[in-house]
Amino acid sequence: MTGKVFGLGLGPGDPELVTVKVVRLINTAPVIAYPRTQHGESFVREIAKPYVPSSAIELPLDTPMAIDTAVAQAKYDEHAELIAAHLDAGRDVALLCEGDPFLFGSFMYLYDRLADRYEVEVVPGVSSITACAAAAGLPLCSREDILTVLPGTLPEEVLERELTQTSSAVIMKVGRHLPKIRRVIEKLGCTGGATYVERALNPGQRVVPLARLTDEVAPYFSVILVFRDTD
Repeated sequence: MTGKVFGLGLGPGDPELVTVKVVRLINTAPVIAYPRTQHGESFVREIAKPYVPSSAIELPLDTPMAIDTAVAQAKYDEHAELIAAHLDAGRDVALLCEGDPFLFGSFMYLYDRLADRYEVEVVPGVSSITACAAAAGLPLCSREDILTVLPGTLPEEVLERELTQTSSAVIMKVGRHLPKIRRVIEKLGCTGGATYVERALNPGQRVVPLARLTDEVAPYFSVILVFRDTD
């Protein structure tokens, strides 16, 4: 019998937002896998810290933030085989994921490499989208409103086009793209309805109206909520 893979969503960072099911699976899985940076840091492992038993086999997956697609794909191939070795030995593997595994998560690339060979169960988690809305105290949409989720990495003209066709938007992956995103929002006259959220529901959280934000670069864990007056 081969082992089973559990893709576990651990939410945006607050350990108290980890679901009961995820805690149970972390406590019972013999192998705990998680991504870590080239410096040995792992945000998701820190979230799971209260729940990982000392008896677990830990499998850190070194994950450089590579722009080169070929480099990233080779790493995912390598990670899939590391996980497969435990599965072939009959050990279940709990793979820890920030936020939700299937929302801009690297887990989906491992899923593609493993799901045709092994049993995989995906357990959803609280996403950064809902975490940012909660932190800002801003409902995302109601009634017939349309909510659009946009990566900030999109070209300027695509961001502009998509923002003109929605009631509200969540712009993720802000980072170094902040000046470009700000230009588009200002051009559309939406600055007054835009809110910047950084490290939602985590230590160091910032919630700032975009009109008052002076930063030129944002950290990885940042989002801009945009609400347009469509009347």
